[in-house]
Amino acid sequence: MEWLACGIIALRFPPGLDQARTSMDLLERLVTLFAENGYAAVFIALLLCGAGAPLPEDITLVAGGVITGLGYGNVHIMFAVSMVGVLLGDAGMFLLGHHYGARILQWRVVARVLTPERYAKVQEKFERYGNRLMFIARFLPGMRTAVYITAGTTHRVSFLRFFLLDGFAALISVPIWVYLGYFGANNHEWLVMWIRRGQSSLWALGGIVLLVVLVLWWRHRRRVARESGGAAATHKGTES
Repeated sequence: MEWLACGIIALRFPPGLDQARTSMDLLERLVTLFAENGYAAVFIALLLCGAGAPLPEDITLVAGGVITGLGYGNVHIMFAVSMVGVLLGDAGMFLLGHHYGARILQWRVVARVLTPERYAKVQEKFERYGNRLMFIARFLPGMRTAVYITAGTTHRVSFLRFFLLDGFAALISVPIWVYLGYFGANNHEWLVMWIRRGQSSLWALGGIVLLVVLVLWWRHRRRVARESGGAAATHKGTES
């Protein structure tokens, strides 16, 4: 589309930023596609992202936000559609792994995303980080699908817990990308700058949120332990 093409031509990428050029070229194509086909195109693209297609989820979400900033939709509806698309895509991978188990690794399309070596590596990460890995995976492009399939095949976690962890992480990442596209639709240089910074910013935000959750959980556990200890002491004193 002309709005983005002009913005890209006007920009001067420093040498070595081929990835930035590639991302912006992809963004331009997605904006054109989404502007012509609306919410349904964004939804389908996000399902493909969840299935491990070589389509960056962050750029897809930004493109969805951009078209709303250009008047092709409502940004709040786009956020809702994006959340549903992201969570359905992730849940689909988890449920396929849960249903078919390790047999799914023999599927040609899955084998491209999750090789035996990668499967073993993800299992090691589960041993190290536990269920927290499913939250962290949302901020790891290229690892997401592998983690979700592995979580399903190994039956390490219930679907409800998976959905809650993934949903909580998506509530952090999805609105950031969608609204970034919305506010940057007519400010190309600002948009490019934040796309380049966005992944590290998401890591920082995700880490802060995770730290806050862990602190609150630890304080809750301490309070429950104190209350249990006090109740036990009171009960013992009553008996004596």
